[in-house]
Amino acid sequence: MAIAVSPTGRELVLLECLVAGTTHRAGLREFEPQLQPGQALAVERESDSTFDDWAVRVLTADPDAFWLGYLPEGRNETVARLLDAGFPLTARLTHKAWEDDWLHLEIEVLLPAH
Repeated sequence: MAIAVSPTGRELVLLECLVAGTTHRAGLREFEPQLQPGQALAVERESDSTFDDWAVRVLTADPDAFWLGYLPEGRNETVARLLDAGFPLTARLTHKAWEDDWLHLEIEVLLPAH
């Protein structure tokens, strides 16, 4: 996993990836206009997942958080372990585009610098 300093210099970019499972999120097509590149997102551990031992949800970072999907399986273990250890990880939307019925969401997972 490559780690880079974000353009703002205030956090480390731990992972750049697509959000998995967006085609399975009810209401996402209607919600999509509210998503903007640069928008802050939240990552949340789903430790009771029966499909992926390292499941990490991706949500909007507001009081009425909207569940967008997951970090991709196979690329989520380090982030899951950091969340389990209490690290305050966040995420940021970097790009969005529709490809037929699939909402392509690219994100960065971030570790705030101290």
